[in-house]
Amino acid sequence: MPKQTPRERLADLEARQRAIADEANTVRRSLRQHYGNLVDDIAVESLTERDFKDILGLAIRAGGTAAVAALKALPAGSS
Repeated sequence: MPKQTPRERLADLEARQRAIADEANTVRRSLRQHYGNLVDDIAVESLTERDFKDILGLAIRAGGTAAVAALKALPAGSS
């Protein structure tokens, strides 16, 4: 295989970079759809949309393990 010129190598790298970005977006959408489908099994009707978004945002920002630990530490029946 002949050696690539710097311009050809750059074009090849940029094409690979776009392909990887496209693949990452596809996987991200699939993962979000998977998690979105989990919401079907949770009774979220008692929450306002804002509360639901806040809960998810805060849990994601805190990290899954920390969020679960904090919620488990709440007394039963607290709202």
